[in-house]
Amino acid sequence: MLAAARTASGFSDLLATWARQSSSRETVEMRVPMIPADSRSDSPSAEPLRAARAQRTVLVTGGGGYVGAVLVPRLLERGWAVRVVDLFIYGREALAPVAGDPALALFAGDIRDQDLLGRVLPGCDAVVHLACISNDPSFELDPELGRSINLDAFRPLVEIARSSGVARFVYASSSSVYGVKDAPDVDEGMALEPLTDYSRYKAECERILAEYESPEFTTVTLRPATVCGYSPRQRLDVVVNILTHHAVHDRKVRVFGGEQKRPNIHIDDMVDAYLEVLEQPRERVAGGVFNVGCENNTVSQLARIVCDVVGPDGIAVEVLPADDPRSYHISSAKIERELGFRPRRTVEDAVRDLVAAFAAGKLPDARRDPRYYNIRRMQELELR
Repeated sequence: MLAAARTASGFSDLLATWARQSSSRETVEMRVPMIPADSRSDSPSAEPLRAARAQRTVLVTGGGGYVGAVLVPRLLERGWAVRVVDLFIYGREALAPVAGDPALALFAGDIRDQDLLGRVLPGCDAVVHLACISNDPSFELDPELGRSINLDAFRPLVEIARSSGVARFVYASSSSVYGVKDAPDVDEGMALEPLTDYSRYKAECERILAEYESPEFTTVTLRPATVCGYSPRQRLDVVVNILTHHAVHDRKVRVFGGEQKRPNIHIDDMVDAYLEVLEQPRERVAGGVFNVGCENNTVSQLARIVCDVVGPDGIAVEVLPADDPRSYHISSAKIERELGFRPRRTVEDAVRDLVAAFAAGKLPDARRDPRYYNIRRMQELELR
């Protein structure tokens, strides 16, 4: 928890000020011009969608974040016009390669700002809602802020989206909503038993969204495993990425406990899943809830995968007592069975991508730069 002098209200006020200052400028000067489909990428995979999607517009909340920074360029490649609402507290550099695309509009603002949402959402066909205070440690840093963003802002966002004519709403939940299960394969039909406020609010938002499902407003929930791999807005505070960072730079990894299971998914596969549910016919996804994961490994197994990829000189492994008892594993059979979606990458691929990014100098000052670590950045913003 933060020291007493670093109050939750102080951080909330700082973020609100940041959002007002940025949002007042951006929403005046930025619009979303459409772009002819044939001026997009020459990738064959995009071709079938160009004619149908050239005039489709999607709002991505949190589009400047870890997953959003990979999703937004892919949406543009596939012919979508994209609007992004994000506080951009980790910077805008992640979207710099596509910043000049006339089909992209960036709104530096807060999803709790209903006036902003009322200006941005009209004209959107779909929403992909990624924005949140991510994961348990970041959430626990400021629980009041976490609740206001992760839960309190959700119903107004859904209602404004629906009243603005949005036809599809895709929600990024979490596989942590299941809590700890003894079953070998945890599927979407099992009871939700979240252990923390972060996962409880994710589960509650799922219930809220289900209330609004209708023929005019298609709702879809994804429950991702822990995402891993390289992104232009890199995170080095999730398990595979942490282990890879330390293996590369310290030639040593620390494993706390080791027998806890952690489902993972490569970031490119996660983006593919969002595209899949965004572009499938309504009758295949309406009201759907889907787990999205690739591998259910123990932390010790993940450490071994990382060491094997980062080698060959050998990486030391130190095993320490666990302070995090969470252990969960998920089945992604439903999304493959119903939508034909199957991940194409592995944890090894994610590790290789990170190793290549380090070698290419894409992640400078990885030890100290707070942009790679959610908690550090949140703490930095509270400095007086």
